[in-house]
Amino acid sequence: MTMLLDASRSHLFVVDVQQRLFPAILDGEKLLPRIGILLRAAERLAVPVTVTEQYPKGLGPTVDGVRDALPGNAVVLEKMTFSAAYDEAIRERVEGLKREGRDQLVICGTEAHVCVLQSALKFRQMGFEVAVVADAVSSRAAESVSAACARLLHAGCHWVTTEMVVFEWLGRAGTDDFRALSALIK
Repeated sequence: MTMLLDASRSHLFVVDVQQRLFPAILDGEKLLPRIGILLRAAERLAVPVTVTEQYPKGLGPTVDGVRDALPGNAVVLEKMTFSAAYDEAIRERVEGLKREGRDQLVICGTEAHVCVLQSALKFRQMGFEVAVVADAVSSRAAESVSAACARLLHAGCHWVTTEMVVFEWLGRAGTDDFRALSALIK
């Protein structure tokens, strides 16, 4: 199934970009600006944002670079499950937004082969259209990201880029939103 992302149907889901794990993440310095662009686009286009934190007592809170960029509509939720879909509070939020027409989950964060993968697979199984943002996810090792990509594609999830998300959410050029957001991508 081919789908285009639609800002009015989307929900940005940021998985476990946390202080104690982040220094070990491959290409982390490239990840933060991409997540920042997604957060700014979500804010500009009124896309709800959910941020998860895996066991923050051990892994620390969300890194400052992400936390500082969160729009006012963002909700940060702690979890102990690897798949966010198995956490009751997170599942309730995601399903509540789905009832409002937000059936597309755009997922970024870490680690691609653990929490991102398990969350994406379970949400896909629950009937969501899932797009994982390739240049805004990572793991400690490149092989883990590659394996996650293959498995997600095989399961019917979409592997997209930050630019794909932003321009699909925009849908057209020549608008104030286009001018504001396209300036972020250069």
